[in-house]
Amino acid sequence: MINVTEKTLKDLEFNTVLETVSAGCVTEAGKKKAFDIKPYKNKDLLMKSLLQTSEYVSSFDNDNFLPNHGFDAIDKEIKFLAIEDSYLEAASFRKIATISETVNVLRKFLEKFNDYYPTLNERATEVNYTKEIVTYIDKAIDKYGDVKDNASSELEVIRREMNLVKGKINQSFTAALTHYNGLGYLDDIKESIVENRRVLAVQAMYRRKVKGSILGSSKTGSIAYIEPEATLRYSRELNNYEYEEKEEVKKILKQLSAAIRPFVPLLEEYQDFLTDIDVISGKAKYARRINGLLPNITEEKRLFFRDAFHPILYLNNKAKQEETYPQSIELKQDNRIIVISGPNAGGKSITLKTIGLLQLMLQCGLLIPVHERSETCLFNRILTDIGDNQSIENHLSTYSYRLKNMNYFLKKCNDKTLFLIDEFGTGSDPELGGALAETFLEEFYNREAFGIITTHYSNLKMLANELPHATNANMLFDEKSLEPMYKLILGQAGSSFTFEVAQKNGIPFSLINRAKKKIERGKVRFDKTIANLQKERSKLEKTSQTLKEEESRAREESKKLESTNTKIQQKLESYQELYDANQKLIYLGQRLDDLSEKYYNNKNKKVLIGEFLKMVEIENSKRKKVAPKEKKIKDKEQRKVIAEVKQEVDKIRKEKKEKKIKATPVEKPKITPKVGDRVRMIDGKAVGTLDVIEKNKATVNYGIFTSKVDLDSLELVEAKKK
Repeated sequence: MINVTEKTLKDLEFNTVLETVSAGCVTEAGKKKAFDIKPYKNKDLLMKSLLQTSEYVSSFDNDNFLPNHGFDAIDKEIKFLAIEDSYLEAASFRKIATISETVNVLRKFLEKFNDYYPTLNERATEVNYTKEIVTYIDKAIDKYGDVKDNASSELEVIRREMNLVKGKINQSFTAALTHYNGLGYLDDIKESIVENRRVLAVQAMYRRKVKGSILGSSKTGSIAYIEPEATLRYSRELNNYEYEEKEEVKKILKQLSAAIRPFVPLLEEYQDFLTDIDVISGKAKYARRINGLLPNITEEKRLFFRDAFHPILYLNNKAKQEETYPQSIELKQDNRIIVISGPNAGGKSITLKTIGLLQLMLQCGLLIPVHERSETCLFNRILTDIGDNQSIENHLSTYSYRLKNMNYFLKKCNDKTLFLIDEFGTGSDPELGGALAETFLEEFYNREAFGIITTHYSNLKMLANELPHATNANMLFDEKSLEPMYKLILGQAGSSFTFEVAQKNGIPFSLINRAKKKIERGKVRFDKTIANLQKERSKLEKTSQTLKEEESRAREESKKLESTNTKIQQKLESYQELYDANQKLIYLGQRLDDLSEKYYNNKNKKVLIGEFLKMVEIENSKRKKVAPKEKKIKDKEQRKVIAEVKQEVDKIRKEKKEKKIKATPVEKPKITPKVGDRVRMIDGKAVGTLDVIEKNKATVNYGIFTSKVDLDSLELVEAKKK
């Protein structure tokens, strides 16, 4: 479907994107395959790839996260198994079993959650599900990658005998160690390991007195390492068993290899499947980092990227905590070519690269950082001419190289091509180079190709203005600071701000005036007019933005005031209703009080009952018949109002209480009464004379009687007069 040259991949820095995708893979095979991502030539395969990545991204935000897909590569194992009569080591079978188990788990999971991951499940069903591989291997190999004792009856017998012999070796060695240590023949360390065998550390002077085989000595020669005679005999027996074990293990591994050999093609499929899943996970992680998504792929010839970010720039700025400015751009049949002009460092090249890289990424099966309402068609070719194109290898100048590139464009360019050219027409005489560039642009236009170019040439700006299906565009600049605003505006050419930027950078005004006189007056006026228009556009853009923000704030304030007003009105109405109800109750209370007073005076029950019934009938005549449901609602509203009032009253009471506590005078220091003082109990009223004080007990004389109390429970009323 699409042809892209290595030059285009390099111009758009696609390899940098692949490096980040590769870093997100967990297997070596996945990392390697990620670097081989290329544009899809088949639309169906491309759509599958995009949907697979999109489904994997969705797994990050739901509870059905995909199981682990990591594995150790089995390329060597597959090659060995392909050779007849060859056999694998036990650890290799464990790797094969792990891959088989991982695929089985993934297959079952994707089958279960097919509603969430239909495209991924479709890929999983391309490999066969089988438990035979795992069953064969689990019979012979344990989870640590060693051959099991019961892999064969012969191996089980051999290993049992080996364990018995090992026990005898330990017993005989321990006996020899105890014996010779008791005789004082051993060094302080007593024993050591030589050639994987336990030996006695015998002092050199006693080496002839210890029966056994000398296996070595210390560096100084003061210690001889001797294997005891009894242990030596059992060690030889163990060596025989180890040989038999080795042969039996070899036999088991050969049988297992023969059983697994028919599954070699399936194992290759398993590894490819897990590698594909790993690459998809790498692409999904990258998409999550750049906020990538799948825009609508349309059959209509149209490219519309809204709020598009350059992914490499976005991640770099994010790391530096700097802002990245998105761009929105549209190409369609009646607006096929956009000519972006304006000063350098305004963001023209980045805008160009953003569109090219995002389209390339999308056609390679990668999600892109754009608004969800973006859409694009698929192109058969993406042609680029970006950056310094001087070819040192071919001894070509920049202009010669660009002409060679333009020749390639002319051969390949058609109505299914997207071309991107940076600084179109530069590298030669401005007049002649501009004229040739104008001719090229006309040719691309006539072939109905889609494209974006950046230029400083006035004739290309004018051509874009004249062609019905082409348009000018510029990057906004602040008219005061001459700083770029990184916002693309369609419909108007941009000034290069040559003299304004020169002046800002300190070039003397006299030199700038001399330069202006050296060029055609018409061109200066044309550039100045464009610059003024651009400044006005920039002002309008800022004013429009400010007005929008103020309008938004005013709308929010209006909503808040309206809401507050409604609440206040509702509360006032509720309070009024409550007040009216309370006034009515007060009036009825007064009437009842009058009736009770009359009855108190005349004791006439008949008059009392008559008056009371009359009062009740009068009140009932005022009542409206309310449905139970309405009454329930009304009661609920009244309860709500009463609760609010109660809450306010409680709040006021609490505040008064706090003020009262704050106003409470500071407690005066207590004065201990003495004999002869007039005193009273702290919580009492009677005053008496303190007669006697004994051990914190006081006798108080009240005249008629005396009382014995704690001294601390008394307070001074009047001190004894001297």
